[in-house]
Amino acid sequence: MMISKRNILITGSSGMLGVDLGSELARDYNIIGMDVKPSAVNHQLSAFIKCDITDKDRIIKSARDAKPDLIIHTAAWTDVDGCEEEPEKAKKINQKGTENVAISTSELSIPLIYISTDFVFDGNKKALYTENDLPNPVNIYGKSKLEGEKKVAALNKYIILRTGWMFGVNGKNFVDTILDKAKAKKEIKVVDDQIGCPTYTKDFATAIGKLLSVVPIRDTREIYHITNKGAVTWFDYTKEIIKIRGVDNIQLVPIKSDQLNRPAKRPAFSVLDNSKFEKATGFVMRPWRDALREYINAKK
Repeated sequence: MMISKRNILITGSSGMLGVDLGSELARDYNIIGMDVKPSAVNHQLSAFIKCDITDKDRIIKSARDAKPDLIIHTAAWTDVDGCEEEPEKAKKINQKGTENVAISTSELSIPLIYISTDFVFDGNKKALYTENDLPNPVNIYGKSKLEGEKKVAALNKYIILRTGWMFGVNGKNFVDTILDKAKAKKEIKVVDDQIGCPTYTKDFATAIGKLLSVVPIRDTREIYHITNKGAVTWFDYTKEIIKIRGVDNIQLVPIKSDQLNRPAKRPAFSVLDNSKFEKATGFVMRPWRDALREYINAKK
């Protein structure tokens, strides 16, 4: 007898992670996309729902009609400086929007996977952040995502996944920004006092698929950290991007964060410990340099 595939609803399905996640999971699940607009590359979706997560009634009805077995909530406002300048908008999307999604899953008695961030931490720790470390965000973006975590943690069935410094094909990211600057400028200034771990959305999507295959999510209330392996400053990250691309005649200038005078403060250190995820799945994320090389080479 043929077993029918489970249905997974992905919010933010047209975003950088959402597209890769839909492609990764479509082999084993029926993927229902949800976003404010469809993506041209989401060709593996079983269905698409146009919906804004800040519209409580609309999202509850949409989820009820879609009848998913699981919701993966990737939709968020991730513009860190934008969140700092418009805190009410950050709250509306990242906190209240997440609460609306959480209400939807609670009503349907299904699990929720929530994508969170390394920016829930203050960066004062000098060792890898584990799931047991106390969050203490230093900016509005981190605070709004942490409030979202709290809404999810009130549920009976959930997984919170923290990651950081994401790059991927289907959205704006630091790698593309540096490559564009390298075409137009002879000098690029980059901070050298913030340390994190770049994470390829394609690899993150694979990791989520691994987690779904081994963790009994219907009875789970857990947090996992998932990033590519390794740690780097933004400055050394930029050096690697330029090196892989093979760009000549670019002068990279290291500067300190306070020289940028940006609206939002960033944690100085936000590298996450993947040990819990690795133990649960037996899967180890590859080094960020390998993922970066694949990403850049694919763009040539």
